[in-house]
Amino acid sequence: MTAPRAVWKGFLKVGSVSCGVKLVGATSEASKIHFKILNRKDGLPVKSAYVDEVTGDIVEAEDQTKGYEVEKGEFIEVPPDDIKKLKLTSAHTLEVEEFVALDDIDTRYLEKPYYVIPADGAAVEAFSVLREAMAKKRVAARSCVVLYQRGREVVIQPFGKGMLLTELRTHDEMIPEKTVFDDLKSPKYDQDLLEIAGLLIDKKVTRFDPSKFEDTYEDALVAMIDAKRKGKKPPKPAPRPKENVVDLASVLRKSLAKEGIKAGPKAKATRKSA
Repeated sequence: MTAPRAVWKGFLKVGSVSCGVKLVGATSEASKIHFKILNRKDGLPVKSAYVDEVTGDIVEAEDQTKGYEVEKGEFIEVPPDDIKKLKLTSAHTLEVEEFVALDDIDTRYLEKPYYVIPADGAAVEAFSVLREAMAKKRVAARSCVVLYQRGREVVIQPFGKGMLLTELRTHDEMIPEKTVFDDLKSPKYDQDLLEIAGLLIDKKVTRFDPSKFEDTYEDALVAMIDAKRKGKKPPKPAPRPKENVVDLASVLRKSLAKEGIKAGPKAKATRKSA
């Protein structure tokens, strides 16, 4: 298997200590199903094109440029070359601004991961020392990097023999939880139900193992395409979710029995609250 190529090369700098590093993408879309748009009349693929909104003429790539709409129908032209000229101080350096405790990182802000490795043999020692020191302190480095012509806030943390850099969403992108949770009601329920639910959870506690994850939608697409190739009927759709639970105590007790768990006296005596 060919190793993925680096998407960025530069320096990781902490105070006066710096070492050359490379970023390698940690995710891949290679296994995903990709569709082409076809002409329904002849079944042949079609291609997209940019069309002038007024004349309807196709605008070729060499005649296209970017623009920002300042008022309705009024644009400021911003050519790609002008964007490339924007120089950020972090263009080739991951300058560590601060360290944060790993447990303090709000996972909602984590976006896209990249592996961080030494750029060459000369960088290995400094890279390893920084990684081990961060691992012992259980901290991640805060920095920013220019990727694909755009500055991105990131966190860098020890990961195996290397490090993991993760792009962060900005605070402006995040919807405050209060706007979603404030109207939620706090229902009254029998506290003994917590004992039953806790027993059920204990039975199913395991290690986080992504190798067991399945993309059920992707699997369904593959099965449907395979059936069409063989001239068979597509697989039956997944059943619709059941209605909301009415008698929670009864459902929890049945779940315990199914898992072979014996409930305590209080849990057995629990009845549906009035």
